[in-house]
Amino acid sequence: MQQRRFGKTNRNITEIGLGTWQLGTKWGEPFNHEEAMRILETTYETGINFIDTADIYNDGNSEKAIGEFIKKYPDYFYIVTKCGRGLRPHNEEGYTAQNMEKFIDGSLKRMGLERLDMVLLHCPPPSIYKNDELFAGMERIKKSGKIADYGVSIETVSEGLQAMEYPISAMEVIFNMFRLKPLEELFPVAKSKDVGIIARVPLASGLLTGKYTKDTKFGENDHRTYNRNGESFDKGETFSGVDYSLGLQAVEELKKLFGTDDLVPYALKWILMHDAVSTVIPGASRKEQVISNVRACEIPELSKSQMDGVTEIYNKYIRNSVHNLW
Repeated sequence: MQQRRFGKTNRNITEIGLGTWQLGTKWGEPFNHEEAMRILETTYETGINFIDTADIYNDGNSEKAIGEFIKKYPDYFYIVTKCGRGLRPHNEEGYTAQNMEKFIDGSLKRMGLERLDMVLLHCPPPSIYKNDELFAGMERIKKSGKIADYGVSIETVSEGLQAMEYPISAMEVIFNMFRLKPLEELFPVAKSKDVGIIARVPLASGLLTGKYTKDTKFGENDHRTYNRNGESFDKGETFSGVDYSLGLQAVEELKKLFGTDDLVPYALKWILMHDAVSTVIPGASRKEQVISNVRACEIPELSKSQMDGVTEIYNKYIRNSVHNLW
C-alpha cells in the first residue's frame, strides 16, 4: 500500500483509508460489533493505516470498536475523528472551545487514548469558519497535548478557503467523479498552505460503484431514502447531491469509458490521480468491501483520455445541477 505525506502533520498515511460512518453495519441498521472487528482486521491485513471516524458514528460505537482494535497494533494506525455534530441543537452558539474540548475528552475516553492524532470540526455552520475565538481555542487544546493536530470537515469550497485562513493541518472534503469543483481553487490553495486533503464520499453514496439501478431499494432508515433533497442534513452528503436518475445515466457512460461494470477501483484511482489528495476514505459495511477498495492501488494510472472522459461526462450530466452549490 503506497503512502503519502499528510500535509503539515508530516506523517505518512496510506493513500487508501477506511471511513467508518457505517462501520460494521448498513446505513440505518443496528451496529454489528463482530462485523466491525472483522472489517478493522481486514483493514490492517491489507496494509491500510488510516482510519476516519467521528464521535457520533453509530452512537459512539465506531470509536469504541476502533479503540478496542488498535490496542492490538499500537502506534500503527493514524486515527482522525470529528466533533461538533453532537451539539443539540447543532448551531453556531454551541461551537465553543469548551464544548469542543468536552467532545474531544469523550473521544479520548471511548478510544482509550491519551492524545488524538487529528480532530476535525464536523461540518459546522458556515459562520464558524470566521470564528477567531474558536480556532484560537483549538490551538490551546492542541498545546495542552490532547490533540496532535486539528482541521475541518467541510461542505463547500468557500468554507474550505475560509478555514485555511487559520492554521489548520487538514481538511476533509467531498471529492469524486461527480464533484469536481475542489480542483479549481481549493486544492491549489491547500497545496500552497501544506494542508492535507482527505477525500470523503468517494463513491457518491454508492452510485459510483456501478451496482445500482433504477430498481434498487434502500432501507427506510438509510439516508439514501430519506435525505435525497436534504430533508435531514446537507443534500450534498447523499449521492453527492446528484439526482439519482441523472447519476445512473452518467454511471452508464463511465462504465463504457472504463470498459467495466465495476467502477469502484476506477472511481478511487481517479481521485488518487490528483496529488493534492492525501488519502481517500471509502467506507465498508463488510470486510469484502475493504478488499474491493484496495484494488484501486493495483490498477495502472488512468490515461489522459480516461481522465478527460470523466470530465466530459461530468460536464454533460452533472455540472449544471451541482457545481455552483458546493
